[in-house]
Amino acid sequence: MIELTTSRLLIRTAHEADATKFAHFEDKNKLHWASTAVLLDVDVSSEAYWKQKIKEFANQQSIRFLIFHQGQLIGISNFTQMFRGPFQACYLGYKIDRDFEGQGLMYEALNKAIFYMFDVQNMHRIMANYMPTNERSEKLLMRLGFQKEGYAKNYLLINGKWEDHILTALTNTNWKKQ
Repeated sequence: MIELTTSRLLIRTAHEADATKFAHFEDKNKLHWASTAVLLDVDVSSEAYWKQKIKEFANQQSIRFLIFHQGQLIGISNFTQMFRGPFQACYLGYKIDRDFEGQGLMYEALNKAIFYMFDVQNMHRIMANYMPTNERSEKLLMRLGFQKEGYAKNYLLINGKWEDHILTALTNTNWKKQ
């Protein structure tokens, strides 16, 4: 298990026992996230779904961090589609409980998690994409140092509609060949 801490947060990798926490977190916030959520053919508030996602970590396909504030699960950050070889890159996704938005907690968590991905996992590039209407994500990613790289029309199926996305990336300037 990977554990990272900040002055206010515990950020750790998920394990199978967390599936219930994941499911509750998703269920509590699903209406709040409806306008930006990818519709899947599975129930993301089910324990079975999260157990499968947690198994991906064992296969080094992704790292899913749970973000805790005062013992409560308040957010999730995912580093998925981890490519090795000549690419050394992954995609970043994140969610925060609606009751904890606007407090700088996701910035704090991602700043720590990104450092881990660059320093320990030796990723060269982390990519994150957001809908043009999602101003909170834009501000967060720019504050973290991500650079806008493009605009993708009809990029991702969100809530039953193909949505445009702004493509961003952050590059590890200290990357070393291992």
